Amino acid sequence: MKHIAFSALTLCLIATAVRVQAQNAPLTPEQVISAYRNYKDVGSLRISVPTVVEVPFNTEAMERTDFAVWNQTTSAFEPSSFREETVRALSVTSSTAQANIPLKNMVDANDDTFAEFPLPENTQGQVRLVLSSSVPVASSSLTLLLDDHVAQPLTAEVRAIVEGKESIILANSKMTSCCTLFFPRTISQTWTVTFTYGQMLRITELRLNQENASPSFRSLRFLAQPSQTYRIYFNPDRKVSAKVGEAGNLASAKDVMSIATDGSKPNPAYRIADSDGDGMPDVQDNCVAIANPDQQDLNSNGRGDVCDDFDQDGIINSKDNCENLPNRDQKDTDGDGIGDVCDTQESRVTERLPWLPWVGMGGAAIVLVTLFVITLRSSKSSPPSHPFQ
Repeated sequence: MKHIAFSALTLCLIATAVRVQAQNAPLTPEQVISAYRNYKDVGSLRISVPTVVEVPFNTEAMERTDFAVWNQTTSAFEPSSFREETVRALSVTSSTAQANIPLKNMVDANDDTFAEFPLPENTQGQVRLVLSSSVPVASSSLTLLLDDHVAQPLTAEVRAIVEGKESIILANSKMTSCCTLFFPRTISQTWTVTFTYGQMLRITELRLNQENASPSFRSLRFLAQPSQTYRIYFNPDRKVSAKVGEAGNLASAKDVMSIATDGSKPNPAYRIADSDGDGMPDVQDNCVAIANPDQQDLNSNGRGDVCDDFDQDGIINSKDNCENLPNRDQKDTDGDGIGDVCDTQESRVTERLPWLPWVGMGGAAIVLVTLFVITLRSSKSSPPSHPFQ
């Protein structure tokens, strides 16, 4: 038994290790490329030795400043370094968020940090965020960056204080596309954004696009090789990590070659993020992690029924064997997949007919008594046998 238990434990550990390894496996080039919406081509350069080149990205509209440099000659990704001059900084506060939520993570220009807003048990969540600047900011759009596998808010409203009065510049409305809000050009030092959400909300960046700030300098550097061509993928809709080799000191490199490229082009290989593969993009999916192509939401709370918890027992409907009645123990005596608290007809015959086992035992007792009597009578009627006969 010890050997069997040890073998079972070993198999369990191996299975767990395999799952972890699969989750941590590096993305394939196709998976990386499919996350990017645009690309630029860098043709063969007139260089005779490896040279650090710098490609400007001043005019391109980008929500995320992540890049993937694909060497078309060697079919491999190359290390790169992005440079950007920081423009006028904003601070953010909230009148509805909990005190321990790191709001500064939304304005730190770092996509790896975030502010997470939990979802209330029975209602939709709402958060009111205030963006402030030391000087007036002119803007006509606000970009919201979300962490991976997170759905966009249900609705958004934008207000600004103009000439001492708070004005609504974007009325509370449903968010139909991710993740930039557009409104009439407005100049203000205080902007208020209100989001309602039906699933846990995790914001990595909240960026007020500043039209009157000094021009921002943005460029990408990488080490180019003679007689090789490159394609730069940019503006992804999610965080991806391409496997690259060792990088040189690109940020402080000397003799950098600045080059001009053709305009950006849409990436035909781009596929919008869909974690559960149900055909509904993550940012619009009312249940990001569990496939529900019908997007059914009977109570209209913004959470798909498969990941909602109707009976409030802490178990989501898709895993609850009785989604309308609380049963944290998930007891299912007959193993039919329906919890006992809502199983109107048990599957086992003995549960439907509780008297049946007693009838069976009584019948067996009668049979045994009958056999005993027959045996006893048989032994009495038979003459004793003579030992010498």
